[in-house]
Amino acid sequence: MNDLPAMSPPVELETALRRASRPMREILERTLGGDELSEHDAITLFSAADDDLSALTAAADELRRRAKGDAVTFVVNRNINFTNVCYIGCRFCNFAKRQEESDAELLSHAEVARRAREAFERGGTEVCIQGGLHPKIAGSHYGEIVRAIKAEVPSIHIHAFSPFEIWYGARKSRQPYAEFLSDLKSAGLGSVPGTAAEILDERVRKILTQDKLSAEAWVEIIRSVHAVGLPSTATIMYGHVDEPEHWAAHIGLIRSIQKETRGFTEFVPLGFIHYDSPLYRDVPGVRPGPTREEHLLLHAVARLMLAGWIDNIQASWVKLGPALAQEMLRCGANDLGGTLMNESISRAAGALWGQEVTAREMVGLIRGAGRVPTQRTTLYQTVEVYETRDPDDLAPLVPRKAASAARELAEAHWRR
Repeated sequence: MNDLPAMSPPVELETALRRASRPMREILERTLGGDELSEHDAITLFSAADDDLSALTAAADELRRRAKGDAVTFVVNRNINFTNVCYIGCRFCNFAKRQEESDAELLSHAEVARRAREAFERGGTEVCIQGGLHPKIAGSHYGEIVRAIKAEVPSIHIHAFSPFEIWYGARKSRQPYAEFLSDLKSAGLGSVPGTAAEILDERVRKILTQDKLSAEAWVEIIRSVHAVGLPSTATIMYGHVDEPEHWAAHIGLIRSIQKETRGFTEFVPLGFIHYDSPLYRDVPGVRPGPTREEHLLLHAVARLMLAGWIDNIQASWVKLGPALAQEMLRCGANDLGGTLMNESISRAAGALWGQEVTAREMVGLIRGAGRVPTQRTTLYQTVEVYETRDPDDLAPLVPRKAASAARELAEAHWRR
């Protein structure tokens, strides 16, 4: 299922720096010494290859070690996509359906709450709730979902509603963002996924999304999220029509927001899944997702650019696949995200990696990378450190039709 080569042993930092070209070595040494990495120098680093790439990933791994030690974290959670009905027409998305389509759905509040209860009974500490912009839901729908979950499972953390959904709900409710968000927080919302960012450049966004939320509106909403006391994640989607200057500017903007609000919990690079995406199929010049080297570059440069501001860099196993996600743990990443239990959006675009990596499989993946598996909450509080024991070996919530790449990698570790 995965034809990636086995991970090579990490290159010793000083040796890697000696082998690097002088311009790269000077940038990396300044950053390791505590200087803030500029967008201009980040663009230079994004051109790294061969010995320069080895030095970059070694430097990122060193900054990861200084910030987070050898712990690699994950959260036991469940994705609940409450509706797939959406008329916005994002070109990269293959998830959206029209109301009249046979596979269109809008889950009842009771069903969303039931799924949250099921997640909790499987050890979940978080539900992640997102959906399309259904034309017939009221602005109150979002708060009703939160209250239904909290009535059923009071202790579970609700990580919900992208900035685009917040824009939509506030507009439907005729409320300012801060008022709409304060109402959601009072209902029990715990944090917000910083998705819908894609690339925060208007020219790129026009190609990707046509009329989707502007970069300016995304930033305004995220600032409002943080202002009412709700933390959020931050994301980037790369590997389509973007270039290194877009990556550097995007990460630089995320950093500037963090300096102002301190509201981001983690940064999550999300590679574009092209297989079934209309963007790739219908728009000339769109790349077929990131290369392996681009994945390495994004995670490593993100670690360097965000050093001291956002200390958690997540590798998304859904986008990368378990083997490549494991490799990212050697170039700056310290988190593998959630177990998910259900995953619809990436699979609709053709992602190959299934719906769930169980907690026990997560532990095996992390140990296989030579790190210490640590279950966390959404807000990075430690639940349990799995130094010697494993979590219970639960069957996946959705039965698998074929062997899981994550299971195979974990079993390779268990056989040692």
